[in-house]
Amino acid sequence: MSSFRKALKSRQKNHQERSQPGFRKQLGLLEKKKDYKLRADDYHKKQNTLSALRKKALDKNPDEFYFNMIGSQLQDGAHIMKKPKGEVEVTDEQKKVMRNQDIKYIEMKRVAEAKKIERLKAELHLLDADSKQKNKHTFFVDSKKEVQSFDLASHLNTAPELVDRVYNRPTLQTLETMSIQGAVEPRIIKKLAKQRKYQYRLLSQRIDREKKMFVISQKIQTRRDLQDKTKKVKVRKETPNAAAIYKFEAKRKC
Repeated sequence: MSSFRKALKSRQKNHQERSQPGFRKQLGLLEKKKDYKLRADDYHKKQNTLSALRKKALDKNPDEFYFNMIGSQLQDGAHIMKKPKGEVEVTDEQKKVMRNQDIKYIEMKRVAEAKKIERLKAELHLLDADSKQKNKHTFFVDSKKEVQSFDLASHLNTAPELVDRVYNRPTLQTLETMSIQGAVEPRIIKKLAKQRKYQYRLLSQRIDREKKMFVISQKIQTRRDLQDKTKKVKVRKETPNAAAIYKFEAKRKC
């Protein structure tokens, strides 16, 4: 029992290392064992690294070459693969939105933009849009003489001023029997055309915005899916206009 009492840590004396003697105070603090241990470990670690590098240099083949020598660069002690010039996977605008906004918020804004786009398309009908592909109307005649004397206005039975229209092109009979509804003054027609052009420009901007939001949403969802520990393989790399595509290992659900 007495031996056990002597072995108790609570009864043992706490032996402390002495401090620097008074006549050696000009030399600074006296190094303790823990300080020496840290210094010794650091010294041996550096010596081992130097010896390993020395051995690697001795074993090096001067004719050795592989493409990582020119395809990577050293950053903070680690080799990083160089990206081809001009290739940007994520733009600064996408980084800002992905860092500050949640996927639910982005999806909500994208759906709102899509509804506004549908509403604008329903109003404009895209009949005279500049980006719309021009339709072709081919007329067939029997002889070359008819080609030379062909009159488009008389063939379509409309006024010559309305030939260039792709919509709202009434015939001569309709113009004679019915009264013209809507704007007829050149000033009002020009004003309406200006407003219609503005609406088309607004529609184009909204379509671009909706596409950008869709890409950002896809990229955020891809980063969420990558947090899964399922084995995956990259099929297509990320671009500013599309998210990366991964193929995940099939898992049987119990």
